[in-house]
Amino acid sequence: MPALTYLWIIPLLPLLGAAANGIFGRRWPKNVVTGVALSSTTLAFAAALETVREFAHLPADQIPWTSSYFTWISAGGFRADFALQVDQLTVIMLLVVTGVGWLIHIYSSSYMHDDPGYTRFFAYLNLFMFFMLLLVLAANYLLMFVGWEGVGLCSYLLIGFFFLKQSATNAGNKAFWVNRIGDFGFILGVLLILRTFGTLDFAAVLPRAAAMPSEPSVGVLTTIALLLFVGATGKSAQLPLYVWLPDAMEGPTPVSALIHAATMVTAGVYMVVRSHAIFLNAPIAMHVVAAVGCATALFAATIGLVQTDIKKVLAYSTVSQLGYMFLACGVGAFGAGVFHLMTHAFFKGLLFLAAGSVIHAMGGEQDMRKMGGLRKKIPVTFWTMAMGTLAIAGAPGFSGFFSKDEILNQARHVSPVLWGLGVLTAGLTSFYMFRLLFLTFFGAERYDEHHVHVHESPRNMLVPLVVLAILAIAGGWMAAPELFGGVSHFDRFLDPVLTSSTGEAPLAAEASSTDAAALFTALTGAPVIAGLLGFLLAWWLYIRSTETANKLAESFSAPYKLFLGKYYVDELYAAVIVRPLVWISDKILWHVVDDGVIDGTVNGVGRASRESGDRLRRVNSGNTRSYATWVLLGALLFTSLLLWMVD
Repeated sequence: MPALTYLWIIPLLPLLGAAANGIFGRRWPKNVVTGVALSSTTLAFAAALETVREFAHLPADQIPWTSSYFTWISAGGFRADFALQVDQLTVIMLLVVTGVGWLIHIYSSSYMHDDPGYTRFFAYLNLFMFFMLLLVLAANYLLMFVGWEGVGLCSYLLIGFFFLKQSATNAGNKAFWVNRIGDFGFILGVLLILRTFGTLDFAAVLPRAAAMPSEPSVGVLTTIALLLFVGATGKSAQLPLYVWLPDAMEGPTPVSALIHAATMVTAGVYMVVRSHAIFLNAPIAMHVVAAVGCATALFAATIGLVQTDIKKVLAYSTVSQLGYMFLACGVGAFGAGVFHLMTHAFFKGLLFLAAGSVIHAMGGEQDMRKMGGLRKKIPVTFWTMAMGTLAIAGAPGFSGFFSKDEILNQARHVSPVLWGLGVLTAGLTSFYMFRLLFLTFFGAERYDEHHVHVHESPRNMLVPLVVLAILAIAGGWMAAPELFGGVSHFDRFLDPVLTSSTGEAPLAAEASSTDAAALFTALTGAPVIAGLLGFLLAWWLYIRSTETANKLAESFSAPYKLFLGKYYVDELYAAVIVRPLVWISDKILWHVVDDGVIDGTVNGVGRASRESGDRLRRVNSGNTRSYATWVLLGALLFTSLLLWMVD
C-alpha cells in the first residue's frame, strides 16, 4: 500500500515548498513562488486523500497503521523512532489540515499579492503546514512535541509577519512567551509519561494507562493529565493562557484563518483526545478540563459582545468555541469535541476569510463602526459570511447546530450547571455574530465613498469562500441520524479510536424514544431557542432600534466597560507578572548581579592585575645599582626566612 507505507511524503511536500521558496524565492518571479507554494499543498492534499482511500480498505486488526522509518534517539533503555501512524482520528485531522490549508493558500495568493513579503509569507505558511502535519501524524509523544513546537515557531513568525509594526512584533513576542509557559507543562507531562511507562509510543502508553485503576485523588495519571492540559491551555488559548490569541490578529488575515481557527489552536484538543485513555482514569483532571473549557467559552463570549474590530470579534469567538471542545472532552464526549473541531474549521475558517474579504473591500479598514450597507456591494462575501454566521450560531441544518448540540446534549447528562452555562454561551455567540453581520452589511453606509472604493474580491479569494460555505452548511450532516434517535456516522467512524485503548465505549447520550420526539427535541431544544433569542436581540439593537444599543451601554456602563476592557486581564498580568519581572531584571539581575557581581569580579581581577603589573614595571628601570639593591634585599629576606625556619 504505497500511500500508507510512505506517509512521510505528506508532510515532506510542504516542507520542500517552504525550503524552495525560503532559499530561492527571492530570485524567482511571483508566479513561480505561487506555483511552488500551491503545488506543494495541492499535492499534500492529494496524498492525504489517497491515504484515506487506502485506509478505508484496511482490516480492523491493522488499525492504527504505523510506519517506523528510522531510530531517531537511542539512549540506554530509551528508544524513540521517527514513526508515523494513521487511524480514524488522524484521518479527520489530515483532511482538515490539508484541505482547509490548501483553500487558505489559494486565498492568500490574491490577498497577499501586493505585499513585499509575499515570498517570505508563503515560506512560513508552507513550513507551518509541515509542522502541523507532523504533529497529527506522529506515533509518539516526542515526535508530536516536535510538531507542537514547530507550529509555535511558525505562529510567532506569522503573527509578527509585519515586523515593522510595533504592535505586530509585540503580538508575536506575546504569543511566543505565553506558549512557552504552556509548553513547559507539556514537556513535564511527557517526561512523567516516560518515567511511568518507560516509552513514549502511543501504542504502548495508552493501553497501559487504560488498564490502570481510576484515581479518586491526585495520582500519577492525574498529574500527567493536568500537565498535558497545561500545554493545551497555552496552545489552544484557554484560561488563563488565552491572552495571546486575540492579539494574534495583528498577523495577516489568512494566518488567522489557518493557524488561529482551523489548525494550530486545535492542537491542544487533538492532544487531549489522543491521550483520552489517560484522562478517563483521571476524573479530577476531567473535571478541571470541563470547568476550564466551560468558563473559557462563557468568558470569551462576553468579551466578544462589545468588540468593534471585526477580527477581534472572531478571535474571541475562537477562544469561546475552543472552550466548547474542551467542555466536550471534560465530560467524556471526546467524539463530540473532535466533531466540533472539524465543523469549527469549516465555519471559522470561512468567517475569517470573509472578514479578510471585507477588509480588502474596505481598503484595510477593520472597525465595524465605519462599515455598514455592504451586502449589495460585495454580495458573494455577504452571503458566504451569512452562512458562516448561521453555522456558528447553531441554526438548525447548519454544521454548528449538529456539533454544538451534541456537546451540550452530552454535557447535560454530566452536569446541569455546565449545560446551562453552555446554553447561555450559545445565546451570546448568536448575538455577537449577528451583531457583526448587521453592523458590517446592513444599515446606513458609515464610510466615505470618495475615499473608500468598495469592490468585490478577486476569484482566488471568492472560490475558497464558496467551498467553505458549502462545508459550513453540509459538514455536520454526518451526525444527522441523531435527529431521529440514531447514532451519528461521525461517532461511529471515530468510535474505534476511543474504544481501542480503553475497551469501553465513551460517554454517549441516551437516544430518544421515538424518531419524531428526537427530531422535535433537537429542533426546539434550549440551544436553538438561545440562538434564536440572540439573533432577535441583535436584530432589535442593530437593525430595528439602533439607538437602544447606545442607551443600554450607558445604562449598564460598569459591565460594558468591563467587557470592553477585556476584564483588564492584560493589565493585571502586566502589574503582577510583567512589571515585577522587568524591575527584577533591571534593578537586581542587571545592576546588582551583572554589573556588581559578575562585571565587578571580572573587572576587579583585571584592575588588580593591571595595577600589580604597573608597580612591577617600575622595578625594571635599567639601573645597575637599583638591580644590585633589589638582589641584596632579596638575599637578606631569603636568609632571614631560612634562619627563622631553622629556629
